[in-house]
Amino acid sequence: MRRTGSSRWRVAGSLVALVLTVTPATAQEGEVSFNAGLGHLRDGRADLAIEAFEDAIDEDGENPYFHKGLGLAYMRANRLKDAIKSFEKAIDLNPYYVDVRNDLGTALVLSGKREEGKAEFLKAFNDAQNPTPEISAHNLGQAFFEEQNYQQALSWFRTSAQRNERYPGSHIGIAHTLFAMGQTEQGIAQLELGLEQLPKETELLLALGEACYEVGRFGEARQKLEAVAASDPAGPFGRRALELLGKFPK
Repeated sequence: MRRTGSSRWRVAGSLVALVLTVTPATAQEGEVSFNAGLGHLRDGRADLAIEAFEDAIDEDGENPYFHKGLGLAYMRANRLKDAIKSFEKAIDLNPYYVDVRNDLGTALVLSGKREEGKAEFLKAFNDAQNPTPEISAHNLGQAFFEEQNYQQALSWFRTSAQRNERYPGSHIGIAHTLFAMGQTEQGIAQLELGLEQLPKETELLLALGEACYEVGRFGEARQKLEAVAASDPAGPFGRRALELLGKFPK
């Protein structure tokens, strides 16, 4: 079964944490540029985000949050070498900024340095200061999934769920790995379990609707996909649901 991009690498969710952490501690000029960069990044304007984060760094080059923001913008622009340098600089400035290792690991894997990337995820997972070990475990699972090492992928996705059973990415990762292993019904059951715990999680509902569609359970699929389209009409989940609804048998 197709695995949607929304359930793959987990890095951008840390933008909110960036805003909350950096604003009280930085010079005013740097704050303005930094927050402008975040706005551009959220709206998909990667080039403008890069310019804004670079301006923030010109004001305060020793701020690791500014370098993380720049790294995320570089990733959106597919400038992976530059992203790696920015994330490494953020860690160099603050070795306790564990969250950046998830970003660095992702950039390394996407650039083809898979073993180095997985090593960063593992460092983050094993660090007692990591506020989101479920994300580090998820990203390890994703790396192994892409390598078709499904047993390792399943193990890490399950570890992610054990660390935070209310994290939707772990349920989706487990399900898609089970699908890849030919265990379709078990995968669908995992998504249903996730929705029992997180009934308002649109991403899970989309994954279940898509799974039902692909096994020919069109009535169930239509109901779930229509609910996704209604709750996220302009977002990526809603667009994917509408795309699938347009393919239903007449």
